[in-house]
Amino acid sequence: MNRRRIAVAALALLALSGCSSDHDEAKPATSPPDGARQAVTDYISALNARSTTGLIRIGGVKDVPWSRREAAKILADKGGRGWKISDLEINHDMGPNTGSAHLAATDKAGKPMNDTFTVTRDKGIWHLVVFTGQPTSPGKTPASTGTPTAS
Repeated sequence: MNRRRIAVAALALLALSGCSSDHDEAKPATSPPDGARQAVTDYISALNARSTTGLIRIGGVKDVPWSRREAAKILADKGGRGWKISDLEINHDMGPNTGSAHLAATDKAGKPMNDTFTVTRDKGIWHLVVFTGQPTSPGKTPASTGTPTAS
């Protein structure tokens, strides 16, 4: 969960850094395209079906060993529980191709799940940021996630 929040914060900072003036500022949309909503619905379907390939597709990552391992962890935690969406709010609060999804769902035993995701559109396809362990490319240094220290 902490990694997810870091990913959301990083995307928010990237979106804000792209604004060059008040005139370029994107206003949040209250009725986003159905694709983002469908991506969240597909995520719930992948969880219920315990579908590794479904999670990988919705996450927009390559089907490789690291993504399969992370999908297996997600499915071990939330998979096969008969989730039903009770509330879903999607906002384009980071631009037309990036936003946030606030999900409330209940499993067949009545246990609630509340989660927030970043939704992104790449080449017309909406994905959820659910994978946080993607390795960095050779030659790139990952962003620091440590606690800042006073100098």
